[in-house]
Amino acid sequence: MKISIITPTLNHARFIEDTILSVLQQDYKDYEHIVIDGGSTDGTVEILRKYSHLKWISEKDSGQSAAINKGFKMATGDILTWINSDDWYEKGAFTAVADYFRDHSDCFFVYGDQTDVDEYKNIIGTRTGDTMSLRSLLKNPDVVRQPDCFWRKEVTDTVGHLNETLHLVMDYEYFLRIAERYTFQHINRNLCFFRMYKGAKTSALAQKQVCEIYQVMRKESGGFPFRFYLVMMRRYYNALKRVICNAMRVLS
Repeated sequence: MKISIITPTLNHARFIEDTILSVLQQDYKDYEHIVIDGGSTDGTVEILRKYSHLKWISEKDSGQSAAINKGFKMATGDILTWINSDDWYEKGAFTAVADYFRDHSDCFFVYGDQTDVDEYKNIIGTRTGDTMSLRSLLKNPDVVRQPDCFWRKEVTDTVGHLNETLHLVMDYEYFLRIAERYTFQHINRNLCFFRMYKGAKTSALAQKQVCEIYQVMRKESGGFPFRFYLVMMRRYYNALKRVICNAMRVLS
């Protein structure tokens, strides 16, 4: 089965080569890597020109969701996924995914575990276990592990593309739509590395992210989303708890 990997990017020259190499160095070779660049001016295009295996375009667009949708339209694979240009794949990830789909003909969407790292690739933590389902997504958008998710092209043909009015939680809204029709299945192994740092989009635009989560939850609930407040309380409680724990470690 052919795997189509879409990478949206804009001015990520310092990171994107890690993403490209993590795909190029996979032991599974039946893939295409499509990079949709939003008109970078930092040397990203020069890096893309170095790799003849890439399919890529560079032009201004209306944001990350629109870029990923362009990639979906260009994709010719049996399996689809996207990974951002500051994240990268674990070695052997594609083989594990392809083998799982071959062995489970009833599976349409599979995901694995994820390792969170900082700007310099130091491990921050891991997200493991079978945690994604329609019920868990409705309770907590933070269970989304987007870079380690793969699905059959039939899924996108059925549910459509990303909502381009969303710029920060488009993966959450998309996976909710998928979960309403398909069951998520889990591979018990690390598939990717997710870079978390101060300049990352979701870190820099936290307030807008909260507004988009509210928008999605309100639409899904069909009314006033009380669970939105529960999610936000849990999120900021955990953040405050981490700050306190770190301060206590420093003091000790």
